[in-house]
Amino acid sequence: MATKQDLAILNSVFNPLVPLGECPVESIVDDELKDDEVLTPSVVESKELESNAVKLAEAGRVEEAITILNESIQISPERPSGYNNRAQAYRLKGNISAATKDLDSAIRLSGGTGKSACLAYCQRAIVHRLQGEQKEAVEDFKKAAELGSDFARSQLVQMNPYAALCNQMLRKVMSQYQ
Repeated sequence: MATKQDLAILNSVFNPLVPLGECPVESIVDDELKDDEVLTPSVVESKELESNAVKLAEAGRVEEAITILNESIQISPERPSGYNNRAQAYRLKGNISAATKDLDSAIRLSGGTGKSACLAYCQRAIVHRLQGEQKEAVEDFKKAAELGSDFARSQLVQMNPYAALCNQMLRKVMSQYQ
């Protein structure tokens, strides 16, 4: 459910020294990473509802999106993607406890693998980081990075004080040559 605008906002929050519009990460997860699910009629219907809900959320109609995501989850409660996307909607509404509960469900249902797990680990890491829970954020970013998230890798570098110091020194040296 992460749009380019979402990524730009995340980039400006977590990489304040990078000029606006220069997002070092095109996507949170590798496009080839997929969830392993059998396309039963209920899964197909659930995915369709979820897709509609994402469009509503992107249009700012978050409450409607949550209602449709609830329906999607009710139809196919074993799908982690619905919980992950509903967590994103809850975050947009400021309901962090509900978002965290859904992220935990997405990770549990996914078995910690696939696209939904990767996205859920990234989202949960962001929640931890914004709440000042650095150790937990690092743990979740590491898991997302292991699943192929370049965004998670970039956040781990930013959160590493030694890497941050090296990056700062490198930027200073490079700026002298420009």
